[in-house]
Amino acid sequence: MRSSAQRLIVTALILLLPIGAKAADAPSLSLADVAAGRATLVDLTYPLNAKNAYWPGENYTPFKLETIATIERDGVLSKAFHSPEHLGTHIDAPSHFAKGQIAVNEIRPENLIGPGVMIDVAARAAEDADFLLLPEHIAAWENKYGRIPDGAIVLLNTGWHRHWDHPARYQNKDPRGSMHFPGYSPEAARWLIKNRNVRGIGLDTMSIDYGLSRDFAVHKVVNGAGRYGLENVAGLDKLPPRDFYLFVAPMKIETGSGAPTRILAVLPK
Repeated sequence: MRSSAQRLIVTALILLLPIGAKAADAPSLSLADVAAGRATLVDLTYPLNAKNAYWPGENYTPFKLETIATIERDGVLSKAFHSPEHLGTHIDAPSHFAKGQIAVNEIRPENLIGPGVMIDVAARAAEDADFLLLPEHIAAWENKYGRIPDGAIVLLNTGWHRHWDHPARYQNKDPRGSMHFPGYSPEAARWLIKNRNVRGIGLDTMSIDYGLSRDFAVHKVVNGAGRYGLENVAGLDKLPPRDFYLFVAPMKIETGSGAPTRILAVLPK
């Protein structure tokens, strides 16, 4: 009969396997490995502060942090913050662009953990700020690295992290006020959902739709299918193309359409 520790390790191994994958097809990792330092953790999250770029909408405001108690005066340090849901590294819940879909607090925990995939298009995006990921680009990636696991969380590295500390450049507005940054095409998002049953998609820009989008078609495809988007994801240049796992931990805001989110990648050492 298995001990409690053995059962925990077996459970961890099951949780960390891609949906439909055999043990031999995935990196040999368990939560015990993570706890013992036998895995590499990569934090894919930007710190929240007043300098963060935010969506240039009429009712959007910068992140604000204020001290409401100090050790010298009150014997304790405490602060309060104010922020839009969709600021910094964050998640777009299915309810963000689809009426009747679930809020961020209703996303099932098992859908926030999955095998990770990183598609690197930084070179293309450096040449074309309006670059769109197409199904043909996914096919080329799979031809080189293998099939995207069912139930994966797919991340797009556009290289846009280079501009994170320069909000105006990150938004990249032209003289007419239109933003220019890369993103997914609706066709690519639809393909990933239909053919690979992805849990969610994300990237290192302000939106899973490219900057020039006016209809937010990718959001509608993803959220309409009950999936989530991850935006302003940090550190994607530190990831391999595959064979890692993602832990997505959004703030559990009741009825929230999104939330600031801590994202961790777990890689074999």
